[in-house]
Amino acid sequence: MTTRKPIASLSLDLDNKWSYMKTRGEPGWERFPSYLDLVVPRVLDFLGARNLAITVFIVGQDAAVAENRPLLSAIAAAGHEIGNHSFHHEPWLHLYSEQQIGVELERAEEHIERATGRIPCGFRGPGFSLSRTVVQVLVRRGYLYDASTLPTFLGPLARAYYLRTSGMSREEIRQRRALFGSFRDGLRPIRPYRLRTDAGEIIEIPVTTMPVFRVPIHVSYLLYLSALAPALALLYFRAALSLCRWTATHPSLLLHPLDFLGCDDTRDLAFFPAMNLPLGRKLELVGEAVDLLTARFAVLTLEQHAEAAARASQLPVREPRFPVAAATSRAFPGATST
Repeated sequence: MTTRKPIASLSLDLDNKWSYMKTRGEPGWERFPSYLDLVVPRVLDFLGARNLAITVFIVGQDAAVAENRPLLSAIAAAGHEIGNHSFHHEPWLHLYSEQQIGVELERAEEHIERATGRIPCGFRGPGFSLSRTVVQVLVRRGYLYDASTLPTFLGPLARAYYLRTSGMSREEIRQRRALFGSFRDGLRPIRPYRLRTDAGEIIEIPVTTMPVFRVPIHVSYLLYLSALAPALALLYFRAALSLCRWTATHPSLLLHPLDFLGCDDTRDLAFFPAMNLPLGRKLELVGEAVDLLTARFAVLTLEQHAEAAARASQLPVREPRFPVAAATSRAFPGATST
């Protein structure tokens, strides 16, 4: 691809309402309450107005629900890449055995292909959950890239806030003990590299954090800053993009469904940061952030980003080292639901 702008990529983790409830241990998630009928049309209109094609990571359980399939099919029909975001959306995926991970990915692939007509070549773990075993299974299943790492020191602080504001049991908290990663994640690379396993290699495209400082710059974090100090958020984002340009970092940025939902849509998710903002304000800020990104970078899908990274240079090779090893054959809540 010929362009004078440096490249970047943009993706959306299409987490549904039930998946947030499940992660917090809230009752009723088993009925799979959904807001996809609100979010998906808004996202498609937003991206269509900007002529952008991005990567959308779909949860297999949502693709398995017949009512969701027309919405998910519309995403693929609009030209967006479809990625795998696991089947059950359990951020303790790193505790799964190799067999459980294989089943998890296969089921998600099957339902995602049925809903969208696309077979994913990229994966992002729920809650940035990743393990050496997950990487090995991805390689064996022929994935081009993984995009599950978030190189920031702030993960444990986010986890502490999340667990403190929930009403989860001790066992549920134990399952979530590695949610959002460790302080050591801040030392991970922010540029693409290859993860090498006994099964082969896979390209890792990290979710970009601010060069040097390693603080988050994805859009949900900007909305959080905007709720605290409206004048700060875009100034912060401009500084982050400038640092990316100065350090030759090709940013890979992230959207979430709650970026397209306001407090005037629902009060059920008020425990999430920035869910006190109305929809209009959110869409305004998201639009300004994405427009700043497209003004400075040529925005690609993650598949295109991975292919460009592989062509452009000899990517560094690293071993997939993660602090929590996969468990044995233990079953986890939700692991057998359909």
